[in-house]
Amino acid sequence: MSLRFIYGRAGCGKSRYCLDEIKKSMDRGDQNKLIMLIPEQYSFQAEKNMLNMLGVTHITKAEVLSFKRLCYRVFNEVGGITLKKINDIGKLMLIYEVIEELKDDLSIFNKSSKQQGFVDIISDTIKEFKRYNISPEILEHSSESIENDELKLKLLDLKKIYGAFEQKLHEKYIDAEDELTILAEKIDKSNLYNNAEIWIDEFSTFTPQQYLIIEKLLKKCKRVNITLNCDELRGNSDNTDIFYTVKNTERRILRLAEKNNVAFEKPVDLNQNCCQRFDGAEELKHLEMYFFSYPYRYYNKDINRIKLYKAQNRYEEMEVVARNIISLVRDKKYRYRDIAVVCREIDDYEKLISVIFSEYGIPYFMDKRREITDNPLVVFINSLFDIFIKNWSYESVFRYLKTGILNIEKDDVDVIENYVLANGIKGNTWFKEQWEFKINYDADETEKTAYEIEKLQKVNEIKKYISDPIIKLYKDIKGRKNIRSICGSLYNFLVDVNALNVINDWSRYFKDKGEIENSNKYAQIIDVVIDTLDEMVEIMGEEAVNIDKFSKLLNFGFEKHEMGLIPVSLDEVIIGDIARIRSHGVKALYIIGTNDGVFPRVSREEGILSDRDRNQLKENGLELAPDTKIQAFDEQFLVYTTLTTASDYLMITYPMADFEGKAIRPSSIISKIKKIFPKIVEKSQLANEANILDTVASPGPTFNEMVTELRRNHEGKEVNEVWSSIYKWYNDKPEWKNKAETIFKGLYYTNEAKEIDREKIKTLYGKPLKMSVSRIEQYARCPFAYYIKFGLKAKDRKIYEFSSPDLGSFIHTILDKFSETIKLEDMKWKEIDNNWCKEAIDLLVDKELNSRNNFILNSSAKYKYMTAKLKRILTRSVSVITEHIKRSSFEPISNELAFGTKGKLPPMILNLPSGETVELIGRIDRVDSMDLDEQTYFRVIDYKSGNKVFSLSEVYFGLQLQLLVYIDALVTNAEYYIHKQALPGAILYFKVDDPLVNGYPNMSQEEIENEILKKLKMNGLILKDARVVKSMDSGIEGYSLIIPARMNKGDTLGNTNSVVTLEQFDILRKYVRDTLVRLCEEMLSGNISIKPIKENSDTACNFCNFSSICQFDPSLIDNNYKTIDRKSDEEVWGLMEQKVKVGENSGTEQVD
Repeated sequence: MSLRFIYGRAGCGKSRYCLDEIKKSMDRGDQNKLIMLIPEQYSFQAEKNMLNMLGVTHITKAEVLSFKRLCYRVFNEVGGITLKKINDIGKLMLIYEVIEELKDDLSIFNKSSKQQGFVDIISDTIKEFKRYNISPEILEHSSESIENDELKLKLLDLKKIYGAFEQKLHEKYIDAEDELTILAEKIDKSNLYNNAEIWIDEFSTFTPQQYLIIEKLLKKCKRVNITLNCDELRGNSDNTDIFYTVKNTERRILRLAEKNNVAFEKPVDLNQNCCQRFDGAEELKHLEMYFFSYPYRYYNKDINRIKLYKAQNRYEEMEVVARNIISLVRDKKYRYRDIAVVCREIDDYEKLISVIFSEYGIPYFMDKRREITDNPLVVFINSLFDIFIKNWSYESVFRYLKTGILNIEKDDVDVIENYVLANGIKGNTWFKEQWEFKINYDADETEKTAYEIEKLQKVNEIKKYISDPIIKLYKDIKGRKNIRSICGSLYNFLVDVNALNVINDWSRYFKDKGEIENSNKYAQIIDVVIDTLDEMVEIMGEEAVNIDKFSKLLNFGFEKHEMGLIPVSLDEVIIGDIARIRSHGVKALYIIGTNDGVFPRVSREEGILSDRDRNQLKENGLELAPDTKIQAFDEQFLVYTTLTTASDYLMITYPMADFEGKAIRPSSIISKIKKIFPKIVEKSQLANEANILDTVASPGPTFNEMVTELRRNHEGKEVNEVWSSIYKWYNDKPEWKNKAETIFKGLYYTNEAKEIDREKIKTLYGKPLKMSVSRIEQYARCPFAYYIKFGLKAKDRKIYEFSSPDLGSFIHTILDKFSETIKLEDMKWKEIDNNWCKEAIDLLVDKELNSRNNFILNSSAKYKYMTAKLKRILTRSVSVITEHIKRSSFEPISNELAFGTKGKLPPMILNLPSGETVELIGRIDRVDSMDLDEQTYFRVIDYKSGNKVFSLSEVYFGLQLQLLVYIDALVTNAEYYIHKQALPGAILYFKVDDPLVNGYPNMSQEEIENEILKKLKMNGLILKDARVVKSMDSGIEGYSLIIPARMNKGDTLGNTNSVVTLEQFDILRKYVRDTLVRLCEEMLSGNISIKPIKENSDTACNFCNFSSICQFDPSLIDNNYKTIDRKSDEEVWGLMEQKVKVGENSGTEQVD
């Protein structure tokens, strides 16, 4: 029995030395067993290395084992495990069950136990306890000597959970974490490794469980060899030494040897051979030797084997890595299997690598276990239970349908999705035999058309196909059923809807396409799902649960299940976490994501036992896993092993920004390498240092880059002439020729909408052309968007919601009915009070809700709250309107006054230069009038639910014409309407709202009311006539509380932009008419140009639903905004006067 250490720094050939010794032993004819004991994740590579070294004939005489395989060998010989081994999913479910039973008996973890993630934390803690040989009894015993009350309570709670878990576990099962403990008991009975020689390789430290096994092997084996990655043995080291952890391991094993009187042979120092790995790679050898030395040893020669790259983001980072890999394989004859890409946060890069490496044609294997929660079958099952739990919500139903597993056409899914969205279908509505909701919401007819009947029949057929199997399952499992029964019903459901066969079909489909990894994913998932159900039945089969709890348990199992895949080729780039990467056979290594706090990782999560707790327990003789401080030192050792992995070439990259564009700093590794290697050049795209040929790596990505360069050349920018040769290469290849020619033609494509024939336009918009003012304003904002909406009649998908237009329409309806109520009850506005307003609004709103079938405001508690809020807003608004009228001599004479062929007023007729006419129609929210000195004045009020502010500048640009058209229609048709002439008195916006006001202590009710009046002050234009202004606010002194005017002493009007003369009103009316004629003429001439307006950051595109149709892109030469430069009122008046005079001089009458 003897112990020997084989030590040396990284790359000195420790593993190779072990294999050489095994081969020599075989050559000598030694009959004792020869074993290599290595970490589980390296076993496959170690077997390959042994096979290469020994050859097929000798491979049976030596064996590669991990601790897990060692257990298997011994248990096969002497027995020992009669119970079923529980997997991680079953263990988590068992812990969950234990916590559910104990949660009310816990003290410090009473609240935590109910939180998501607590089961995981407990599982990790129990795993740690087992690896460090800590039993529930040890926890209880240790708690007795702990003075810290919090830690004492933690230990007692953990003892309860751990003890109950162990008791339940050992009734039927064995935990894989207990195997080494059992092995330590059984190995003495085994004869397998008597007089064997063992080489323990690739470990830097061991758990107490593993130390116990090593101690047993020391007593049984002829010799135990242990490799150590360090510079020297038995040297002084503190925790700043990079080899601190390894030297601690050495000291601990020496104590085991001394304890058991095992001879200690002279260690093998391989540092003299250093460094075999870096032969011919002087920079890498220098990096290994001096990265952690201080003061720095500088390398002043040229650098060829170490590269640094600073990327703008992760996408650019991975593109550069992909191009570099292609270059190594193409130009320097590397094999893909010689290359590895590693990072500390593989999840941040997994999807990017998948997309970019596939695009570049780089074969790769992602060395990580895959979560299964996004697999279609798992989504299908989870969505199914969400349907029950979330009462057939839209999200759950269509997540279920869009997995693609159910045998239903995509078009049918679209049909029923539109129907469900339009009618707000959920809950018990799915249980109805037939749906009878509307199909066409634009139709006014009460009778269904043949098309609607046919469509409704189709909807009901689809609904039945979807809902019948789900309803059957629901009836089978509703209430409280045992888990065994629910699992059986779920399995039968999956069979009935053919889900498992669909998954098998997908697996075969990907296999036939040669996508073996995808094929394996689908091949495995059925077993994973069934294993999870089996585990639930095994662990908790007879427990009665409701659907909600079953769903949580099932989802819990899915979340914790990870799928392992094997490489599908021998020649692939290996991609993985830095902590898992193999240290042998890697010629070129790419370390990506080398950012501050990422690598080396800053460990901040202390776990359920804090660093302080661990130190206290250590003082009491209880050893646990290292605290975050020690983890930080271990992370430095990981930096060392990673930087020394590659034998030929090392590239280290980092992004300067994350996915959200936030700046992130480089790791300290970058700055340290720059100091050690003063001549190293950190490359980046920002510095334009990329060789153009570096971008020519693979046909697909190069083609995309070529498109960009051809576009730049087309725009007259300087482009490297090599792109012409590249274009010729694509044009000469049959598989690329068509695509290349299409791209070339595309350079001359202009994203412009051509004018449409006048007759076609008239057909689209209607003959004769009838237009509302709001539609013309929309045309002014963007002709193309107008054409799509009103010409092609494109519509948003109908959704069962209460949108802004719905809100505006509802408010207008109630305000109109409120005015009608006053008329019907023969009341006067000046007679009603706030209480009457409230009662009237409540009654009107309730009546409106009851009169509408399937109205959204009746559909849920959320919308009922909104209804209550609407009542408050409307009550406040009509109270303020009443106050306005009480203070005014103007009286409402009409609400929702329509002008047009069917209105009380005739349409405004626009005479276009082409000889055609346009009928202008509209509806005025409220018209007030007043007689003063035998002259009648009109006032137009427009109700708005949003913040609408009158702007002369917007009037000038044709964006705000409504109020002026309304007053023009009234004044022009006054004789027709009121049988006498009238003048414009005011055009005003009124905001419908119940505003919050800033108050102060002892504020009176009158002061509060005045503040509310200020908040709801109308805005717009008022006739510059003191008598008219006083008629609108009889109590005006200074600034009015209700209108945009100010009265000075002596009853003279103050100068504000909101008061205008009669002449100015005339100018406005004439200018607006001219503008309407101009816009209508443009419209009928077929102008549908993509010219959205832009004012500062506000554009017509901001809330446009048609951007995917027009594909407006301001970066293209032919796509430009129509820029609106906001003008002062003085500028607007000057420009309007000038244009109106030009129009008058032309002598054309444009409006009848």
